Amino acid sequence: MADFDGMTTLSAPAIPGLAAAIRAAAAAADDVDRKARFPIEAVEAIKQAKLLSAGLPVELGGRGYRVSDLAAVARALGAACSAAGMVFAMHQTQALVLGKYARYGPAAELARVISANESLIASATTEDTTGGDIGTSTCAIITDGGMVTLAKNAPVISYAEHADYIGITARRNPDAANNDQVLLMCPASDCTLERTSSWDTMGFRGTCSPGYRLSAHTSVANVVPADYASILATTMLPASHTMWAAVWLGIADAAYAKARTTVRQAARKAPNKTVPQASLLADLTVTYQSFESMVLHEVRRYQALAESDAAEATISFTVAMNNLKIAASTAVIEVVTEALKIVGLNGYREDHALTMGRLLRDAFGPQLMVSNERIRLNNVNLVLAYRGQ
Repeated sequence: MADFDGMTTLSAPAIPGLAAAIRAAAAAADDVDRKARFPIEAVEAIKQAKLLSAGLPVELGGRGYRVSDLAAVARALGAACSAAGMVFAMHQTQALVLGKYARYGPAAELARVISANESLIASATTEDTTGGDIGTSTCAIITDGGMVTLAKNAPVISYAEHADYIGITARRNPDAANNDQVLLMCPASDCTLERTSSWDTMGFRGTCSPGYRLSAHTSVANVVPADYASILATTMLPASHTMWAAVWLGIADAAYAKARTTVRQAARKAPNKTVPQASLLADLTVTYQSFESMVLHEVRRYQALAESDAAEATISFTVAMNNLKIAASTAVIEVVTEALKIVGLNGYREDHALTMGRLLRDAFGPQLMVSNERIRLNNVNLVLAYRGQ
């Protein structure tokens, strides 16, 4: 496997099928954005390459890719089409949960079926009544024999109508506390979705993320056998923040490439002098490489935790993952806006090869996905409880 490093994406020989997925994502990216439609071409190519199951352990039918490998794929897809990259990243957040917590019994059989079918998993972790706090739920699972029933009012479920499974959080039972949660990996065929909002947004339009009233009636075997608090701390939170950050770095890759192309074109026209944009590119390179280094470092941090098979995450680890989300969601805006200054009017035009409209609009989405202010407040509470572990 190739490492997730340098200023390049993975090559096709390192990840079979990735080059085709990147081409499919890039070819449809503008249409996906324009129509706010699901990036079906990219996802089909990802499935053909068996990349949805790539992060699952070999014994569960996957390829056993490391966290850094998955991040590299997310980055490459993000550079081609941020919506496709985000779909891949959000899916891997759920798949990595199965990789850690579905090692035996019915959960392992579920993971093997998902792997064999290259099933796409969506996530329903937010709820209208909890204000975006994914560590609590109002809705609860009701168990009746071997079946469970659940009703959830979710303000957003990305690509729900295109998913094969939906990972749904809920209280363990109607008498459980709001933070006593479980994760139900429910087949789409066992779910009913009623839209409660539309999805006509400034960026990340292809993630198709309206709100839904979700009803589920499925086998109790589809409940992941672990407390959701542990799932969130050791896997879902770090997986989401690292995979998202990798996609956002891909957006920065695309913007930086356009800026560098602009400077090279200008330099060829004036071979005997330094073009004005060159110094701007040099400054941008510092910001861009710092962004890249930060993401690589935190990807490796999460990879180390994942490969240690630790049962719990430390407070310092969680703070670091939260800080990655805050910093990366800010850095991508800085890289893209500075790149636009270098590209100039051609980047401002929607009808030019160097257009940066989609990249700019997508760059402002990350700071709103789980509000940075909410994460900062969470960090305050964590830092106050920190005792140096």
